[in-house]
Amino acid sequence: MLKHANGRIGRNAVLLALVEEAEEEEITKQLDHLQWKYCKGKVGSMELQKIVASIETAAKRNGIVNGEVYREMHALYHAIIEAMHGVTRGQVELGDMLRTVGLRFSVVRGKPYENRAEGEWIAVALYGTIGAPIRGLEHETIGLGINHM
Repeated sequence: MLKHANGRIGRNAVLLALVEEAEEEEITKQLDHLQWKYCKGKVGSMELQKIVASIETAAKRNGIVNGEVYREMHALYHAIIEAMHGVTRGQVELGDMLRTVGLRFSVVRGKPYENRAEGEWIAVALYGTIGAPIRGLEHETIGLGINHM
């Protein structure tokens, strides 16, 4: 069973990705209260590997995952790819299909269940634009990926 509405890891990740810097104090207070780790960043590219690398680098630099532990990097990778499925509507291709994205991302790691044996989970939320590589021809998109650590 989940702790409560404020303890939903995916919801918190999406809110963190959506809010502007001036608005993020409330959500970061909630994450700090839950003792969850989190980070936020931006990435834009026509190449999936650059998006994955950017999010992985941010998560490692901010202590969300340990880059030396395969299990942690594997969980993060799958959460990123799941989120990209939402962004790309299930067809995780960009440049080969002449699509580009400009995304804000968040990574949140915590224990969302009352039963501590359920362990830690990681969520990746992506919000931004996708479209042809011509300014003004893009539309909003969002994706969320959640995986157990």
